[in-house]
Amino acid sequence: MEFRTSGANEDMRQALARVAPGTPLRDGIDRVVRAQAGALLVLSDEADVLSICSGGFLVDAPYSPQRLSELAKMDGAIILSNEGGRIARANVHLVPDPTVPTSETGTRHRTAERVARSLGVPVVSASEEMGVINVYAGGTKRQLQEVGHLLERANQALQTLERYKTKLDDAIANLTAVEVEDVATLRDVVTVVQRGEMVHRIADEIETMIIELGRDARLLRLQLDELYGEIDDELDLVVADYLPAGRTAEETLLEMSKLADDDVSDLRVASSVLGRDGDTDDLGQEVAPKGLRLLRRVSRLSAKLAHGVADHFGGLAKLQRATLDDLMSVDGVDEATARAIRETLSRITESTILDQY
Repeated sequence: MEFRTSGANEDMRQALARVAPGTPLRDGIDRVVRAQAGALLVLSDEADVLSICSGGFLVDAPYSPQRLSELAKMDGAIILSNEGGRIARANVHLVPDPTVPTSETGTRHRTAERVARSLGVPVVSASEEMGVINVYAGGTKRQLQEVGHLLERANQALQTLERYKTKLDDAIANLTAVEVEDVATLRDVVTVVQRGEMVHRIADEIETMIIELGRDARLLRLQLDELYGEIDDELDLVVADYLPAGRTAEETLLEMSKLADDDVSDLRVASSVLGRDGDTDDLGQEVAPKGLRLLRRVSRLSAKLAHGVADHFGGLAKLQRATLDDLMSVDGVDEATARAIRETLSRITESTILDQY
C-alpha cells in the first residue's frame, strides 16, 4: 500500500526505517543509551558532509553495534556510510552553517538539526543524561519512543481510523445514491473528498508509526491494510468524476493534502480545491458526475475504455439511459461489454434504491 507523501515525510520515513527496532543501527544506538553515553550520528558520508568535518580520525571499517558503542565513548560525531554498512569517521567536530535556524537548546541536538537542515541528510542524536533519541530528516524532527508506548498510540490511531472510515463509507454510499437519482450537490462530493483526506492523514501517521516500529509492527500492518484498502483509488475516481478539463485527480488530492487541518474541516475551503467554475461557496448547487467511478465497477472495462465511454456520453445521466446500441457505438465496446455496463449500472441503481427503503 502506498500513500501520497511529501518529500520531507518520505525522507523522515527512510531515516526511521534505518533506526527501527531490529536493525543493526538501532542495536548500536540502544547500546549507547544503556551505557548512558551520548551520540551524534550522521547517516551519510557524501562530500558535502565530509566538508564540514574537522578533526577526528578515519575509521573506514565495517559497521557493527559494538564498534558504534565503543566509538560513541568519545565526544565527537560519527559519520556512517549512506548504505549504513561502514563507519567512515569518528570523533569529528561538525561545523554546520550557524545561520541555519534551530529550535534546539543542547549543543549536540542543535548541531544535529543544523546539519540535517543545511545538507539534507538524516542525523540521529542521543542525549547523554536523558537518553532521548531524536531523528532529524526532511526538515523535521521525530523523537523515538519506547516500543510499548508507540504500540499503544498506534492502536488508538487505528480505532480512530476505523471510526472515520465508517463515516467515509457512509458519505460514499450517499454520493452513489444521489448520483443515480441525478440530484448530487457540491456538498455531497466535497464531503466525500474531505472525509477521505481525513482518513488518509490518520492512515499516513499510522504508516509512519509502523515504519518506526519495524519488526514489532506486523499485526499493525495487517490491520492498516485491511482498513485502508483501496481508499485512494476510490477517492481518485470521485474527484475525477467532477473535475473540469485540464486538472487531474492526483494534482487535486495533492493540493488537498497541503491544506491545514482546520481548512480540510471547512467544506467551502475544501470545495475550492476542486477547481470548479462558478461559486464554490454554494455547496447546494447541483453537480453532474461523468460516471467514471461507477463505470470502473464493470469488471470487463479497462480504465482507458471507461474514460472513452464517459467522454462519449458526457455524464452519468445520459449513460444510464443508453441502450445497447448506444453503448456499442463507442470505439472498443462490443456487445458483451455493453451488456456488462448495462447490467452493472442497473444493479447499482436497484441496490441503492433497496438500501434507501
